[in-house]
Amino acid sequence: MANYKSLSAAGTSIEQQLNSCFATVPDGDFTRPPKAVLARTEDFDASKKTGVVKPGILTIFMYRVEFNKTMRAAWSGIGSFDGYAHLPLDLHFLITAWEDNPEGELRMLGRAMQCLETTPILGGPLLAASGEWAPAEAVQVVLEDMPPDSMFRIFDSLQTDFKLSVAYIARVVLVDGLSSNLAPAVTTVVSGSTPTALVRT
Repeated sequence: MANYKSLSAAGTSIEQQLNSCFATVPDGDFTRPPKAVLARTEDFDASKKTGVVKPGILTIFMYRVEFNKTMRAAWSGIGSFDGYAHLPLDLHFLITAWEDNPEGELRMLGRAMQCLETTPILGGPLLAASGEWAPAEAVQVVLEDMPPDSMFRIFDSLQTDFKLSVAYIARVVLVDGLSSNLAPAVTTVVSGSTPTALVRT
């Protein structure tokens, strides 16, 4: 069953999938070997040592987590039978290419989008094992239709200038409850009674 690590495992799975695709790019297509990395808000601040923004990097920035409105009721119904809480989540993220020239950035974005479109469903060995996924569990990665104003607002909160980015959603990432909520089975045992013989008259 998916545990609380499924959020980080989903991010790691996307990172690994993109890096696998980057590793197969022919030599000479990029100025330097591109690398996909998960990024936090602080990582966009070039003045900090933790910053990962530099040429050759494609950042995966998870900016929002919300419950999946379509699947929440269905998983609640399943929970009433198996006794476990099930929280289906959507992870919203941006991929952003960082290079010292516009052609390199567009090539990196193009390769990343090609990769995610070719393998939009991550399951089995493509999912990071730390999530402890169920055998048939999978995460779908799809493009998100984000208005430009919404993307501008995200960059307004970051310590960096606006960069061309592409929005995606990873769904459904499931977080299961700690233990079963079902009441334990109770067996009633009657002791101390003595059978009485019935005598017909």
